[in-house]
Amino acid sequence: MTSPAEPDAQDTAWSGPFCVERRVVHDANDQARAITGWTQEYDQLTPGAFEGALTELCLDHVHLFAESTSHALRQTCEVRPDAYWFGIPAGDTDCGRIGARAIAADALAFKPGSVEFELVTPARYRIFGIVVKHSVLLRHASDVEHIASGELLFADESMSIGSARKARLCAALNAILADTPHASMPLSPAARDNLQSQILASLFDLCVTDRAHPAPLASKPHRKWIVEAARAYVLAHRDRPVAVPELCAQLRVSRRMLQYCFQEFYGMTPVAYLRAIRLNGVRRALREGARVKAVSVQDIAAAWGFWHLSQFSADYRKLFGERPSDTLRDAIGVRAA
Repeated sequence: MTSPAEPDAQDTAWSGPFCVERRVVHDANDQARAITGWTQEYDQLTPGAFEGALTELCLDHVHLFAESTSHALRQTCEVRPDAYWFGIPAGDTDCGRIGARAIAADALAFKPGSVEFELVTPARYRIFGIVVKHSVLLRHASDVEHIASGELLFADESMSIGSARKARLCAALNAILADTPHASMPLSPAARDNLQSQILASLFDLCVTDRAHPAPLASKPHRKWIVEAARAYVLAHRDRPVAVPELCAQLRVSRRMLQYCFQEFYGMTPVAYLRAIRLNGVRRALREGARVKAVSVQDIAAAWGFWHLSQFSADYRKLFGERPSDTLRDAIGVRAA
């Protein structure tokens, strides 16, 4: 079965450096031109020296960015023709206006591609942008979320999502941009798929109608089978991080059903549990391998699909309370004794 993470023939990947890039500019139109894939013009409306900042991550079919601007702006914007744009203001007070509509403090903005629109933003403004390819968004809805396209709330220019959920979404997007490697470390295809699925999952947690419910729960033995089958699949493909959409396709379940099963049996999300399984595999390999032969943290981490070593080390230390190098050193000490 083809994974939802794999594009169809017509879903050619967008070009991009596949890493986080950060830049600072000192002219409003330089800011407009800095954002990948957009046709834009910015008019500065309040006096003073302008400063803008942009952090962006271009993936195969999803573009995530955070934009900060120092002065009030009138923006004329048009996103690429084969995409949807979601704009999530990071503030909770003056969130600007899209067209004739104010963007409420608990809302996000939305526009399809090839539609020019006006965005008016206040001074000291920060907004997250997510641009998603049409076909990828619809396929994710069908294959991963098990949601028909008619159940999606992608019509209004401004959609209320609730203050708490908006804050969680902003925190999740900020963490992705903060934790992803910079330009010196381009992401692997597997890492790009994982990040893309995280971003899409965050959107679908917000942008479905009340009619979009998961299928009736399977029996408890079958729910247990789902989590065991997921673990077995991840261990069988341990040399790369398996994304949730791939698991959904393999197990023929929706993402929400997968989440329910892991919360029921382990009290955590599928991503957190499956990362813990791989980190435990690394720990066993470090302890056991060091007792019989020379091993390195980097080689064992790579064998378990961890390529971003600083993030791997942070996750390892958070789970086990020590660095992977500490585990290896102690195991070598046991061998030498």
